[in-house]
Amino acid sequence: MDKVRIGIVGSKFAADFHCDSYSRNEKAEVVAVGAIDNLEAISRKWNIPDTYEDYRQMLDRDDIQLISVCVPNFLHHEVVLEAARRGKHILCEKPLATNIQDGEAMIAACEKAGVKLFYAEDWCFAPALRRVISIVDEGAVGDVVYVKAKETHCGTHSPFAKNAKTCGGGCLIHLAIHPIGWILHFLSGGGKNKVVEVIGKVNGGGADNYVHKDNTGEDWAVGILKFADGQHAFVEGNYVTVGGMDDKVEIYGKEGLVKADLTMGSSLDVYSRPGYAYALEKTDNTLGWTRPAVDEFYNLGYVHELAYAVDCVLKNEPPMYGLSGAAGLACLQIVDAMYRSSREGKTIQGEW
Repeated sequence: MDKVRIGIVGSKFAADFHCDSYSRNEKAEVVAVGAIDNLEAISRKWNIPDTYEDYRQMLDRDDIQLISVCVPNFLHHEVVLEAARRGKHILCEKPLATNIQDGEAMIAACEKAGVKLFYAEDWCFAPALRRVISIVDEGAVGDVVYVKAKETHCGTHSPFAKNAKTCGGGCLIHLAIHPIGWILHFLSGGGKNKVVEVIGKVNGGGADNYVHKDNTGEDWAVGILKFADGQHAFVEGNYVTVGGMDDKVEIYGKEGLVKADLTMGSSLDVYSRPGYAYALEKTDNTLGWTRPAVDEFYNLGYVHELAYAVDCVLKNEPPMYGLSGAAGLACLQIVDAMYRSSREGKTIQGEW
């Protein structure tokens, strides 16, 4: 096999950037998409030959090796189980599931079926963050003692992400899951250096939210992680940040400091009176001075992330920890501990 044939479940935002990333890879071919709507638009845009209103019919095809799961969070569990039962390798968008139990069942189903389960944490492949790790590995900042990371913007448009039941929570599980996943990739040594202590604080959702009163999940969240080796990390996710998606990482070592800006660090400066089509995800407008993204999906890591999954399938190799189901489950466990910490007003101890 010199090319991986791919089916995508879902047809909206996540499916679009999966299609974009696969289209740049000569080893990948998207041959089908299954979804309940938007099929004509996505198939026409990306020249996908076959569409299915019932994604299970797509999964029955013998010529598809890899399934991209790009549906709302609460459907991840169902789709992964159906795909595993048919012997497909699976790349599942974040979060792995809406709760720990579903995440555990997904991993067990894939292990039983002998298929690979990839957890789609794009930050692990963001060029800026890969460079950060190479600088740290050279010893440039000495021993790392503290990490800060955040993903924030002005709020989701998805009705499923606004609903705590279908999302699994609010901005903590929907946004802060990215910095949590990357920090595990960076500090855990492949899952060996466990998180042993968690503190979380979120606002209450609904009327308790700062801005998004119609969201049943929280619109502001922060958390602190302590690792077994002694490092601490601070993570943030919120829907109260205007001006576009703001993703940043800071690494503090005994001998130095590294700061990375994934979304606001464009090399372009534009001043426009009438505005223009697009600058950055979640920007309200493009008037005045803006810093438009040059290649947003590439810079956020999606292109290399999906290429890595395709290579693993071609070479029959397991994914590294950061892109594994185990990492996705650890993220869910840490998020759950943060929610418990916020509810109970105390530090939660464990091993994740």
